[in-house]
Amino acid sequence: MVAITRYQMELGGVRTPVLDTGGSACDAVLFMHGNPGCGCDWVPLMEQIGPFCRAIAPDMPGFGRAEKPAGFNYTIDGYADHIALLVDALSLRGVHLVVHDFGGPWALAWAAANPGLVRSLTMINIGVLKGYRWHYLARIWRTPVVGEIFQAITSRFAFRVILNYGNPRGLPREFVNRMYDNYDQATRSAVLQLYRATNDLDADADALSETLRSLDLDTLVVWGKADPYLPHRFAEDQRDVFPRAQIFYLEDSGHWPFIDNPKAVTAAIIPFLQECVAKHIPSNRVH
Repeated sequence: MVAITRYQMELGGVRTPVLDTGGSACDAVLFMHGNPGCGCDWVPLMEQIGPFCRAIAPDMPGFGRAEKPAGFNYTIDGYADHIALLVDALSLRGVHLVVHDFGGPWALAWAAANPGLVRSLTMINIGVLKGYRWHYLARIWRTPVVGEIFQAITSRFAFRVILNYGNPRGLPREFVNRMYDNYDQATRSAVLQLYRATNDLDADADALSETLRSLDLDTLVVWGKADPYLPHRFAEDQRDVFPRAQIFYLEDSGHWPFIDNPKAVTAAIIPFLQECVAKHIPSNRVH
């Protein structure tokens, strides 16, 4: 079993917890959770990756156990800047991205600005979302007053019901409870700010597409077909930006396939990452 250490980093004045399998390699698999989520969501995959590559999973500002300052820039660009601080502080020379939900836009914005650092891309129920329209929860969060009221009245029971909607395999009680425990008032406020600051998804997709397409990245797309927030039709669209993308569907998984069907997701992701990491072994040996 790979040992995973947890430590705190101060990045741009924001306390950021990090899970890390350690190692001296300058390349790493960097996990990016979404909304709501935290680094702990990735522990089972980190344990599988640790034997062949360093794996890192932070709690991003406003989520998990990270600091949630009112003054943080809760925008895609703000999170991309935070990723840049993290990568620089850890002296990473190459990054294999594994992203989910809003972690996708954050990481893709960072990748577009730092193309020389990106080794491969694994996207879980997320991608470049050309033509996407907000799901029902996002529309609530984006509506002033209504969003605040909805966040205030979301109890643990209601939270569990919402998360299990559209997840036919169900989600483990431990996972849902941990997510709710982290879903405090500051996180709820961060969610409202993030969704309200993300306005023109088509323009964002257009801005990213040309740069990301030119990278010709090794790309894996994993998508739970029952996702009620991000329809699986967007999975095939990723080939417009990532021509060599491999696409893996889970017929009865929802928005969190790496949680509701970890064996199937592991079987898809681990061989892909092993192959990608092997291509860059010389980079891993440079210090």
